[in-house]
Order: sequence, then C-alpha cells, then structure tokens
Amino acid sequence: MGKGKIAVVEDEGIVAMDIGKCLTSLGYEIAFISDSGEKALEELEQTKADLVLMDVELKGNMDGLETALIVKDKHSIPVIFLTAFEDDETLAKINKLSPSGYLVKPFEDEELRSKLESVLRP
Repeated sequence: MGKGKIAVVEDEGIVAMDIGKCLTSLGYEIAFISDSGEKALEELEQTKADLVLMDVELKGNMDGLETALIVKDKHSIPVIFLTAFEDDETLAKINKLSPSGYLVKPFEDEELRSKLESVLRP
C-alpha cells in the first residue's frame, strides 16, 4: 500500500515530471499533475488527493495562492507550497494562508520526503 496520493500543481513541465519521479520513488502515488489552478480545481472534483504540492506561480488566471485558498476551504486538503522566490513578500503571502509548509526550489528529494512525512504522519 502506498503512503498517499499527492497532487502536483506546477507550471513547468520538466519540474513537475521530476517531482513526480521523486514522489513515486518515495512510495507515493500521483493523484494528478496540473499546470494551472483552474485545471487543478477541476481535477480535485474527480480525483482524491491526500496532499497538494502547489507552485506559487501557475498558468491561467489563478496563482497558486488563490488556488490553495479554494483547495483548503472546499476540500480541506493540506497544501505545501513550492516557490522559487524567498523574498519576504512572497513568504509573507504564503504564511498568511497557514500552509502545511513550503519548499524553495530547487529542493532536494530528502527535503521533500521530510516535509511530506511531517504533514501526512498519522
């Protein structure tokens, strides 16, 4: 049995594929991979996920912060943000949403494993 189903919402295809490979190697199942907030919300209506890895910058009309707010309110699924930006403004916006955590890209597989285990631990 797997460790859980993870949704990956990332606008860069190569990065999303790398994250997917890492998740699979760690024993997680990929619920879906999406490059926009709108697509991710549609997928969550059809597919169960235990956690969402959410990039802050996405394709489409919604950024990751807006999307995560809807995910938390409507689906009560924990969100871990992925961001390439460590500036105070970005981190303040992320922290305002009380996420389950965030990772600054690029991150190591071990950082991802540790963050997932801390959030999904029974």
